[in-house]
Amino acid sequence: MSPASNIETIASQLSDCAAALHRRILLAMRPPAAPQAEIQALFGREVALRMCANGLYLDAARLAASGLEPAQQQVLAVTARARATLEHIQHIKDVFDFSAELLALGAAIASGKPEHVLKPLENIKHQLDALDHGAP
Repeated sequence: MSPASNIETIASQLSDCAAALHRRILLAMRPPAAPQAEIQALFGREVALRMCANGLYLDAARLAASGLEPAQQQVLAVTARARATLEHIQHIKDVFDFSAELLALGAAIASGKPEHVLKPLENIKHQLDALDHGAP
């Protein structure tokens, strides 16, 4: 798979994460509903995540040449795992924290600065591990 194709796959997975976030938001709106301000903030994050993914589609060629190649497989694996996990997060606070890290990852990738990818990538991995082990 070419580096540009990997970036497109990452963009697709971030888009899938936004769709999973949307489904999770809809669940948060059911009684007992989360506070409206929290739901609106999550919708904002969903939109930002979708915009980031869309930007990656447009910038795939540029990003492939910027040095992200070594981390691409890790990003692909983590974003696939994130999408699968996002819909099952029980606490709205965890959804907030998780979506913030996804946005940070998307922004780091979109910036074309691979040195900024490692921190949000590691944070997402830690959150995924904590969620897998039932940690708060």
